[in-house]
Amino acid sequence: MLHRRLEPHIPDMNQQTALVTGATEGIGRAIAVALGREGYRVGVCARTADRVANLVSELRQAGVETAGAPADVGDPAQVQAAVAHVTSQLGPIDVLVNNAGIGILKPFDQLSLADWDVTMATNLRSLFLVTREVLPGMRQRRQGAIVNIASLAGKNAVVGGTAYAASKHAVLGFSKSLMLEVRKEGVRVIAICPGSVETGFGQGRTVPKISRAGVLRPEDVAEVVVASLRLPDRALTSEIDLRPANPS
Repeated sequence: MLHRRLEPHIPDMNQQTALVTGATEGIGRAIAVALGREGYRVGVCARTADRVANLVSELRQAGVETAGAPADVGDPAQVQAAVAHVTSQLGPIDVLVNNAGIGILKPFDQLSLADWDVTMATNLRSLFLVTREVLPGMRQRRQGAIVNIASLAGKNAVVGGTAYAASKHAVLGFSKSLMLEVRKEGVRVIAICPGSVETGFGQGRTVPKISRAGVLRPEDVAEVVVASLRLPDRALTSEIDLRPANPS
């Protein structure tokens, strides 16, 4: 629960709208809270309607102007409806945080086609679908930022990660290529690559578990997202690696 009113740091005249996918738990929730504290109007979406409604209520109680919609971000119609709802309530989206993700970590011979497909739909297809809805407006206004939550698994091999690591390698390729396409139109594309984060992500994994001591917290990732958005318009950080300072 959010126990205090969040005091925005950005004047109302400069207030912008952010949309966070996969926003009801873990990294996504921390990002939504941090952006609200920073003074953004915050749109949120996730699969479960009750969780979206609860988060919207909590953010509003904390003084954040917010709207939310349930959506499977791998489904084009649901993505279109969610973006339309947030835009109608909060205005054009200035910042998109593509955070929705799933981690199915299994040895290859235990990985099903369904596991592969849901990983790619959630971790990669969703980037295309949500970005496709939001980017045209950013290009027209010649301003905006797209933050893709990738992973250090997008650069390194991971035991049991043939699906997950492949999807995150693709997220980095998507991010780098799109950044080159739109940077001269006032749109920044930023890939954040966290290491191990203390969330429920990857539960049920059938490969050896890592120690949870000395790992990152969701709030650490959120702080990096906010810091990257604070940069002046003339500056772009396109990729950030975030590692535990003292891993176990």
